[in-house]
Amino acid sequence: MSETPDLGTLSVREVRDGLSNGRFTAESLTLAALAQVKAMNPKYNAIIFANEAALETAKDVDRRIADGEPVGPLAGVPVVVKDPMDMKGFPTTAGWKRLYSKAGGVDLMPERDSPVVARMRAADAIILGKTNVPILSWTGTHANDSWAGPTMNPAHTERVPGGSSAGTAAAVASHMAVLGLAEETGGSIQNPASAQGLVGIKPTIGLVPNAGVVPLSGNRDVVGPIARTVEDAAHGLDVLAGFTSEDPKTLACVDKIPRDGYAANLSRDGLKGKRLGLYGPGWRPNELSPETAELYERAKGELVEAGAELVEDPFSGTDFASYRQVTPGTPFFDGRGLESIAYDMTCYLRRLGDNAAIKTWDEFAAATQIEEVTGEGGILGYLYELPDFVEAIKVPGRPPEMPQFIKLKRRYLELLAEVFARHALDGLVYPQMIEELPELHSDNAIRETTVGELNIAGLPGITVPAGYYRSGAPFELIFLGQQWTEPALIQQAYAYEQATLHRRSADLM
Repeated sequence: MSETPDLGTLSVREVRDGLSNGRFTAESLTLAALAQVKAMNPKYNAIIFANEAALETAKDVDRRIADGEPVGPLAGVPVVVKDPMDMKGFPTTAGWKRLYSKAGGVDLMPERDSPVVARMRAADAIILGKTNVPILSWTGTHANDSWAGPTMNPAHTERVPGGSSAGTAAAVASHMAVLGLAEETGGSIQNPASAQGLVGIKPTIGLVPNAGVVPLSGNRDVVGPIARTVEDAAHGLDVLAGFTSEDPKTLACVDKIPRDGYAANLSRDGLKGKRLGLYGPGWRPNELSPETAELYERAKGELVEAGAELVEDPFSGTDFASYRQVTPGTPFFDGRGLESIAYDMTCYLRRLGDNAAIKTWDEFAAATQIEEVTGEGGILGYLYELPDFVEAIKVPGRPPEMPQFIKLKRRYLELLAEVFARHALDGLVYPQMIEELPELHSDNAIRETTVGELNIAGLPGITVPAGYYRSGAPFELIFLGQQWTEPALIQQAYAYEQATLHRRSADLM
């Protein structure tokens, strides 16, 4: 008789071992996960669409194991999918009532899965459902304006959950799922992961396809995993990464993925001899709050004890910090690169298929009354402040040139290469936030150290738990590197995680 696994500590490795040695079955694990969803989702509002086929998928995994047939690398692992990612059989609502028929809108029903969802299915993951987001994934702080209502933060219910992948993080933090699919344009992986005491991997642009995902920017959007541990997140990245002709920019990654995968050969010695740059005014002039600075100092000591060599403010003496701009009308956000949204949405709608209720940008704008969000005072009203947007929206079916964005991206990458070479750096390690999380439903935004620079340059970043504020809100570090350095960053984050073991399970009572 199979046992009931502990969902609060369950890992991808334990799922594999448990299925192979018969300690439990995929069916028993899925039943336990569904029971957890039933118990926790009413409180945290993480999952907005339940996948009724989850149990049948689990039974099929068990049948194939019993018959000696091969199963995928995530066989039996409970997984959730961020709502803007197309999943056949479910509407893609992007958190917006205008895109959900039961809230008075129009359903976008994809004829096929997005590549990232298809890869989860091919890996035999058990997809429990789709998760909550704010309207059009516009904020990195919360999901308060979703048609499904706000998502709560299991790690600290009086603080914001982070966005826009708020629901994905909450499902993982409340032990409904082991892995979650998240997506970032401007903090939407790193913010909810850090807010909820989790690990988030924001990949290099071009490593993971974002076709079939409601876009904010084809130049910045990237899908990545959220998990409770670095190893689990790495297993998720193993499945997500790789080329697809549906997303030509992924062609750049074909020689960048390690042959053994991102989760292979993880070592507690991954920080020994590594030179890591520290946060300072050379990167950004924003000062850390006193308590954040105190926690960062402790983390520096832990990094040194684990063998790292630290380099103070390596961007000092450069003009790196001068390139960041907070877009008018947004809280602490540099939105450059979103000028292509009309073209990106046109491409997304085209992929939905011939039977889609909406096929063009003009139809999308009419059906959603888009001026509510792009007009003056709307959540995307800042788009008109971006260079090249006004010209780009005149012909939504034509790819925009965006010369200013390209110039900025190139400058960021040049400066990063220069600084890394000058200081012989293996990476950067910053506090993920400048100050602790805002209070729930406040008007304050999460103030990060890297959003904008990271997203415009297309760099990878990995968040990892690093302690707690006196309030109980999580404190996290983010390990950053140059493009395609995920293997090195995963090793660094894993070594720090294992040396400190700061993360504690959320109190779900």
